[in-house]
Amino acid sequence: MFDFKGAIFDLDGTLIDSMSVWEEIDRKFLKNRNIPIPSDYIEKINSMSFKEVAKYTIERFNLKESEEELIREWNEMAIYEYSNKIKLKPNVKEYLEKLKKNNIKIGLATSSPKYLYEPVLKNNHIYEYFDALNSLEDVKRDKNYPDIYLLVAENLKLSPQECAGFEDILVGINTMKKVDFKVIGVYDKYSDSDIEEIKKISDKFIYDFKELV
Repeated sequence: MFDFKGAIFDLDGTLIDSMSVWEEIDRKFLKNRNIPIPSDYIEKINSMSFKEVAKYTIERFNLKESEEELIREWNEMAIYEYSNKIKLKPNVKEYLEKLKKNNIKIGLATSSPKYLYEPVLKNNHIYEYFDALNSLEDVKRDKNYPDIYLLVAENLKLSPQECAGFEDILVGINTMKKVDFKVIGVYDKYSDSDIEEIKKISDKFIYDFKELV
């Protein structure tokens, strides 16, 4: 039934509907500084860690605040949403249950830090499904590099060739393909501009997890 022993999932835009939350946070953050949100900003920061986004934002908009101050402000806006409001994409839980029943190991490879991914997984009652949980905080580079995916595979005690990776953004999909993961592209409207390229590169592409259940 499955041609892989481990499933490694991105979080935002793949398992949970959170991209609109971040767009709103970014919009409010920049609006408070009278800066219109550039059309390419969300796409540019998609694969970065919090610290990298803070550094990029300060440099791009010539802000006077420190990286720590930006991260603190974003956290205040995000933590409530992740702890209480953000929901799973349709049929995610059913698919995770199917994987567990078939003894497939499950890992998380996310840009979101632990204080965000942990509450959203727990609030949606899927935290216990995961055998390994890692964020970009655990590695030194963003998703343009395979470090995060390789770390999760290692923690699952599997090789990349034994794992399927689930991602909604082109950067992550490209990176996983380069190190021999089987890649399942997951539709998210915030990646619409890359949809054709994502479909072309992915081993399989889904609009909804019901296609796999």
